[in-house]
Formats: sequence, C-alpha cells, structure tokens
Amino acid sequence: MILKKQIENILPFVEKPARYTGGELNSVCKTLNDDMVRFAFCFADLYEIGMSHLGMKILYSLLNEREDVWCERVFAPWIDMEEQMRKNNIPLYALESMDPISDFDFVGFTLQYEMCYTNILNMLDLANIPLLSSQRKEGMPFVCVGGPCAYSAEALADFVDFYILGEGEEVNLEIIDAYKEWKKEKGTRLDFLKKIAKIEGVYVPSFYDISYNADGTINKIEPKYDFVPKKVKKRIIANLDKVYYPEKIVVPFIEIVHDRIMLEVFRGCIRGCRFCQAGMIYRPVREKKAGTLIESAQKLIDSTGYEEISLSSLSTSDYTCLREFTDGLLEITEKENISLSLPSLRLDSFSMELMEKVQKVRKSSLTFAPEAGTQRMRDVINKNITEENLLSSAKMAFEGGYSSIKLYFMIGLPFEEIEDVCGIADLSKKVVYQYLSVPKEKRAPGLRITTSVASFVPKAFTPFQWAKQDDNETLRKKQLALKEAMNDKRVKYNYHEAPVSVLEGVFARGDRNLSKVLLEAHRLGIKFDGWSDQFSMEKWEEAIKNCGIEKEFYTRQRSFEEILPWDMIDVGVTKEFLISEAKKAQMAVTTPNCREKCSNCGAACFKGGVCFEPRK
Repeated sequence: MILKKQIENILPFVEKPARYTGGELNSVCKTLNDDMVRFAFCFADLYEIGMSHLGMKILYSLLNEREDVWCERVFAPWIDMEEQMRKNNIPLYALESMDPISDFDFVGFTLQYEMCYTNILNMLDLANIPLLSSQRKEGMPFVCVGGPCAYSAEALADFVDFYILGEGEEVNLEIIDAYKEWKKEKGTRLDFLKKIAKIEGVYVPSFYDISYNADGTINKIEPKYDFVPKKVKKRIIANLDKVYYPEKIVVPFIEIVHDRIMLEVFRGCIRGCRFCQAGMIYRPVREKKAGTLIESAQKLIDSTGYEEISLSSLSTSDYTCLREFTDGLLEITEKENISLSLPSLRLDSFSMELMEKVQKVRKSSLTFAPEAGTQRMRDVINKNITEENLLSSAKMAFEGGYSSIKLYFMIGLPFEEIEDVCGIADLSKKVVYQYLSVPKEKRAPGLRITTSVASFVPKAFTPFQWAKQDDNETLRKKQLALKEAMNDKRVKYNYHEAPVSVLEGVFARGDRNLSKVLLEAHRLGIKFDGWSDQFSMEKWEEAIKNCGIEKEFYTRQRSFEEILPWDMIDVGVTKEFLISEAKKAQMAVTTPNCREKCSNCGAACFKGGVCFEPRK
C-alpha cells in the first residue's frame, strides 16, 4: 500500500498516467497465498505497444486461468516516469498488484525487436534485480525470455537464466509445474535450471560452453552436462482448435497501437519468402477452423465492446477457409456495426469479393507488400508475385472506391542493384496511374499512396542468414537515389534510418560477446532505441569502441561452413534447406509454396499442419 501511494503521488507529473495505474476492464487481480506462483510478464517498450501484442494477451489470460498462478503485466516506463521513479526510489512494479517485480518468482520478457534489448537491462536495473544472471542469489526471480527474437538472442545470454523457444501455451505451464516441484524439494537455483533444461523448448545458456577461433568466429558449442541437449528443439502447438484462446482481453483506458480484437487465424506461412524469419520459425502452417474463430469473435465482442476486429496471421488470404469464415464473421460484425480489417494482403490472392467484405462496415486504407521494385528481385526473395498482380489489385481497389493504398518495400537485399532500388519509384508511380485510369466520376477523391521502405536486416534461420548486410553509407546512398527517382508529390515516401537497421542486424546475428556491449550501452544510458528521438548513434559508437567490438564483424558475409551463434537451436527447418534456398536466390530461381509442392524444408518433423495435408 505504501508503494501504491508513492506511485499515485508522482502520476500528476508524467505524460499519460493511465499507462501506469492498472485497473482496466478484464485485468486480473488475485488474493496472494503461499502456494501462488507469481509471473511478471514484461514488455520492453511502452504500454501502448505492449498492450497491442497478441502473445501477451494469450499468455496473460492462460496463466491466470490457473488458481495457483498470478500473471501480471509490466511495461517500460517512459523517460518522464522513470525519472520520477528513480527520484522517489520507486522500483519497477507490476500493474495489477503494484508490487515490486523483484518479489516475483519469474520475470519474463517477450523479445519482439532487437533494439529493445537495452530496455530489458534498464528495466531489470529499475527493479533492483542484478543484471548478470551469475550475480543473482537464491530467492531472487528467474529471468526468462521468449518470442521470435529468442531464437538468436545470444547477445542477452549473460543476463537471462533461461529462454523459452517456440509457442508458449504448453511449455510455460510445464515450467510452472517444475517450479512448484522444485520449491517443495527446496533446491538451489542451479537445481531448478537443471530440472527445466530437460523440458523440450527450454534453453539454458549457462549450460553451454562456446569456444572461439582466432578470427572471432565460433570454434565449438558444447553442452556442459550429459542431460543437456546438443540442440534445443522449439515447441509448437499441433492443434490450434484445441489450444487455449482468451475469451476476455484487457481493455485499456487509453488508445493503444492496435486498439481492437485480434483473431489468430493460423500460425506459420506457406510462402517461403527468403528474408522472412517469421515465415521460417513458425513453420509448419496450422489453421483454426472457421467455427472456432467465429465463436472466439463473439465471446471477445461480448466481453470487450470493441468496434473493430483484425485477422492476425502472416498471410491471411492464404487461409483455406477464408470465404466461409468471412461470411460467418460478417453476419456478426454487420449486425453489431463492427468493422473488419485485414493485415497486409497477398497481391496474387486479392479479389473484388474480399475487398467488398473488408469495406462492409467502414472503409480504411489497403496495404500491399511487393517488397521489391523489380521482378528479378522479387524472384531473388521468392516473393512469387508479379507487377501485374500489384497493378490489377490497385486498379480493382480504386474502382471499388478506395483512394488510399500503402506499399511496403525493402532496400539492401542480397544481389540488389541500383536499378532495383529505383524500380520501387517506378512501381509506385504506376500505382498512381492506375488511379488516374479510373474515370474521375467513378473514383474516390483524395488519392494517398504511401511507399514505406525498410532496410533489409539478415535474420537467423532464413536463407539470408549468411548474407552481408549493407553498411550505413551504402543504405544512405540507396535511400537518396530512391528519393530522387520518386519525384512525384502524389506518393509519400517514408524510410527507416540506416544506423538503426545496421545495429539491429548486429544484434540479430550476434554472439555472446555482445553482452558486454549491451552492459556498456546501459552504463551510458542508452534505451528506447526504437524511438528516433531517443536513438543516439554517437553513444552506441562509444559503447562498441569501449568494448573493442567491430560492427563489420557481425554484418559481414558468412560462409555456409561457419558455426553460427544459434546453431544449438533447432526450429525444424534444416540448414540444408536454407543453403539450397540461398543458392537459388543467387540465381533468382523461385520455390513453390507449401501447398503447391513440398520442398522438404524439415518442418514435417513436427508431424502436423500443412506438411500432412492432402495434395491437390
């Protein structure tokens, strides 16, 4: 109660105090007892971003279904709030109880973006939890991480007690059960880590010795104990119709980034885009039945009052029951005046029927992701769409009453030439011409074409995990060339700052030597690197220099024979398949999607999903 009063006293001095109060609709409060396991689910960014994350919604509700577990939410406090907390000696606390998270059993972070790693250290420091796992004493919380970046987050190895790899619905509960057994046994911290290291999907970094060659590359990765697997295999949920999905979600007091109901249609992706980490690590594709989704939608509408539903997947238009599902969903949404939004749509699957369904209640902008400006580059990345797909979809949208389209592209891709970069401008202009080709009396006013261009970052477990990443100067030259080529005021051109993308690439393919860089970055006050007004390349250069590290070592081209920092992790997709895809990329040869032809990627080892669907 004392801490709660202290928090209330500082809230008048901060922006958006509702970020820090808790008490929202459907948040879970419990009465503590000695048998209860306390889990702090931490998101290393602002409340508005973390509260939009579907994984947090699922696991928060799942863990709280158990009477013997209390899962609470924790977000990174913004600069003003942190200043007040440190000034008034208020430790980082959980929103539901307002208790310090140092009192919890587990402090778990979801890793969604490499540039949030410094926030993790800052949050641990604010919580008075030792940053280094080796310095945590008996009785202190176990610090764990999960999420897509966890598959290759060796830069955090010195700070994390254990990693949870893969989908968390089953493995998190197994860890809780193991913890309760360990508590009864009155074991040490090491005893607990040994116990959970035997659970599939749990990676304990301190149980692996890593030796290096003179040139800084890895010589060997060896488990320290016989019971520790040489490769930790990710966990997946085989049957999504039977897996837990929340009937209630927390409804914030303030607007968040994705302020709506999210329905998870399926996991995985059939497409095999060579740059896409999610498309590889979430294999194989597993779908939910239309009836399951419609039932979830109705329950969430009833429990939240939201007026928008978004379909969540890597490629929603690939859902095999899309027509049946959208028809059933529209019966609910039209009646209750709820709008339906889709994420980025496949250009080769876009149809008038789908467009009409999306705009039944209210119309917004459409988003397409051609990714590259020329056909050769789209073949290099295995996008498997054509210019004709984009232009016909754009014209269909304009004829259907849309006037706003967002286009997503990348620059810095392997085997890219300047002509490919400038091709983005040509393609954007051709979309404008599609709008102009529609008779004026038949098209909606107010044309808005937004072309957003990200800088490619090679990621682990993709065919491009060995690729060289463009440096700051090269990316900047490409950005300026594209800006000059764009020269059309009807197209709004956005791009990501190159230094941030290069640093993201360093940590995305980094080894344990980067832990000391993160520690030094924290000492220098680096945090919120994903926010342009907080990012300081000068401070990062200082941290990197102080640690004797060279960025170029991590952004270089790597050989297929090199031992990679994440080679102790098994995501199902084999290295042989990824090498084959990398070689095909160099020749601009495409690979068919999983439903057209199995490419023997290795994901069939999970014994389910698209790998075992009957071939058409």
